[in-house]
Amino acid sequence: MRTDYGYFEEKQLGKAYDFKLLRRLYPFARPFGGLLLWSILLVIWITLLDLSIPYVTKVAIDRYIVPQIERNGRQSDQTDEMPKRFLQVDLKDPEVGRIVSKYPDLFRRQGSTTQISIEAIARLEENEIATLRKRDLSGLAMISAIFLFIIVLNFIFNFIQKVIMEYTGHMIMHQLRLRLFTHIQTLSIEFFTRNPVGRLVTRVTNDVQNMHELFTTLLAFIFKDLFLLFGIAAVLIVLNWKLALATFAVIPVVFYASIIFAHKARDVFRMLRIKIAEINTRFSETISGIKVIQLFDHEKQNFREFKQLNHENYLAGMRQIRILGIFLPAIELLGITAVAIVIFYGGSNVLAGTLSLGSLVAFISYMKMFFRPIRDLAEKYNVLQNAMASAERIFLILDSDSRLPQPALTAVATGDDLRKIKEITFDKVFFSYIGDETVLKNINFTVRAGETVGVVGPTGAGKTSLINLITRFYDPTSGRILINGKNIREFDPSDFRSKMALVMQDPFLFSESIRENIFKGNGHVSEAEMEKILSLSNCKGLTDRLPQGPETVLSEGGLSISSGERQLISIARAFARNPQLILFDEATSYIDSQTEIKIQQALQNLMKDRTAVIIAHRLSTVRHADRIIVLNQGRILETGSHEKLMANKGFYYRLNQLQG
Repeated sequence: MRTDYGYFEEKQLGKAYDFKLLRRLYPFARPFGGLLLWSILLVIWITLLDLSIPYVTKVAIDRYIVPQIERNGRQSDQTDEMPKRFLQVDLKDPEVGRIVSKYPDLFRRQGSTTQISIEAIARLEENEIATLRKRDLSGLAMISAIFLFIIVLNFIFNFIQKVIMEYTGHMIMHQLRLRLFTHIQTLSIEFFTRNPVGRLVTRVTNDVQNMHELFTTLLAFIFKDLFLLFGIAAVLIVLNWKLALATFAVIPVVFYASIIFAHKARDVFRMLRIKIAEINTRFSETISGIKVIQLFDHEKQNFREFKQLNHENYLAGMRQIRILGIFLPAIELLGITAVAIVIFYGGSNVLAGTLSLGSLVAFISYMKMFFRPIRDLAEKYNVLQNAMASAERIFLILDSDSRLPQPALTAVATGDDLRKIKEITFDKVFFSYIGDETVLKNINFTVRAGETVGVVGPTGAGKTSLINLITRFYDPTSGRILINGKNIREFDPSDFRSKMALVMQDPFLFSESIRENIFKGNGHVSEAEMEKILSLSNCKGLTDRLPQGPETVLSEGGLSISSGERQLISIARAFARNPQLILFDEATSYIDSQTEIKIQQALQNLMKDRTAVIIAHRLSTVRHADRIIVLNQGRILETGSHEKLMANKGFYYRLNQLQG
């Protein structure tokens, strides 16, 4: 069998589907819409609090730190007069009255108030200055309290918003990973022959984690940054629309740079996801095939190949850094340019008396804040591109319909049709894994209840393909497979598979206890029943010599025990299902003679009063079968008992002679 191990997923990429992908992610976020709405509302409040901080600073400067500019104590339109700053105080305060009486030439009365120029204040004593500015100090204390309140409130809102988004992100990621895992489990065996384990692991781990970053950091902060941008723009226009328009002159350049950055960054993130998947695949294959690599002294060559992949990933990463290294400093430069415009143009207005010093300070703070969300949006765009590159691959798996056709509800066979498997029939079956490379050709035979049928033939004859078709891991290219006279496609696969047990040539064991491997989730098995199954499968000797008996936890794949012992556990697992049909696929290959005897005994116990199909390399395994099917090059050459086939002196006879 030959399969395509190419990276077919990456070949399908190349166009931007950001909005389409975001729409497809929406169903995963919809159950948490209320939490997302609360998060957005909190973001709005956080943005308003952020916007209030520079304005509070402006109020503190203009109202309490630096008095307003007046022209000789009156409003004047004469531009040739030098503007002066005056401090206005209330004469109702006795202490103020004493100071005014002490320095009558420095003060100018205006009804119940009086004014003193900032230059003249320097001629007063420190305690007198403190007395005159007592109201300003009180105002500053109030402003400081408001400032502190805003900071504390901002912290509380940020904390709540962060908790909500982290919870929401984890729940969305949880649902997405479950959906992906569930979908992968329903795919056909063909899908797994075309997709390396490393790639699939990357999809369920790294790519789903990138979705977590999308939902936790991107959605709310995009709202925050956009609200902040528009909010700052509105405040700047209110403060001084002419100065605001002057600073906005750099915005078109910012948007142009952002568009260029977006185009370049997308390709880089796609390439990074591809290289990470290839690295994971290579590493997974290295771990799985480490024995072969070491046996054939292939470490250096394998290292060179991995080094090349790693270097390509490094180059893609450096390309990403170069793009960010140009874009982010460019945004920083434009931000500094805007601040320089504010200082020059706004400073001139302050000197001319048309703009307050507090407004200028607030303007500079707002401009710094204005370019911060632009930088944040650039960084969030990195997260978005990373997430979109991952989403593409996740949805390529979710869109993969590499599943066997399911029976229509009207055509599903009833449970009565499968209460007992009476016969399995191959009717003119042709089968190929790929293209025109036909593996089975015009296969016709019937296995009846209680019958033991052996299938023999040279390597590549198509023996294992018969097992794959009976279990419906694959469907025939043409022809039919019938169970009790009904097409196998009319049954739910789980119905007839529940009545079968497969003992494979190289059984797979999970990194769980022996008990879990045998009973696989059935925790209601009594000790007596377990002891009976262990005895019938010849596993009793194995569990007795292990320190924790059936509770002994096996390593991954069961590599901590011998292949023969793994086979015995596999037979015990078949016993635990109490199947009607037993399928053996080269169950005694690569087993020493002593272990083979134990396995043969266990198989005989398992086959008692059951239907069995035995794929055998060693002809001695099927010698006592009721019927033997001889395959060669995908065709049935002979059928009959051992004695009959030996008497015919055909292909089976020659196989016996070769093994004898």
